[in-house]
Amino acid sequence: MKSFLYIICFVLLTACSSDNVTKNPYLPNYEFNTGSLINTNLPQYSHLKFPNNSIVLNSPYGINGVVLFYAGGSNYNAFEITDPNHQISTCSKLSVEGFIASCNCDDGNSYDLLNGVKREGTTGSYPLIRYRVEVSGSIIRIYNN
Repeated sequence: MKSFLYIICFVLLTACSSDNVTKNPYLPNYEFNTGSLINTNLPQYSHLKFPNNSIVLNSPYGINGVVLFYAGGSNYNAFEITDPNHQISTCSKLSVEGFIASCNCDDGNSYDLLNGVKREGTTGSYPLIRYRVEVSGSIIRIYNN
């Protein structure tokens, strides 16, 4: 009986993920790590010290790239810059304006960079793929591994 309980506990513990992430059937999972690339003391990243600013890092980070949005305080959000609600195509790279990321395809999908959720009128059920962000002084690391 004890071995049965151990097996049940093992299955329950290994079946749960700490990230609780739904797999997106349209987008593959690419592992990457920006390391110390983003340093807000450098001119090209200094605007990330001020709220409502963002940068887009192109491939090899993510599928089509990654957007890093600074919402203020210690709140940095990093998302895949590929529309999560259709197959990857030449138009599926999102364009960023302010805190909105919009699809360049005819579907008109758009997403909020404050939380990654789809905006009204967006088709499909998937939010933006969120990447991990770690801030250490002036270095901001984005990673997915």
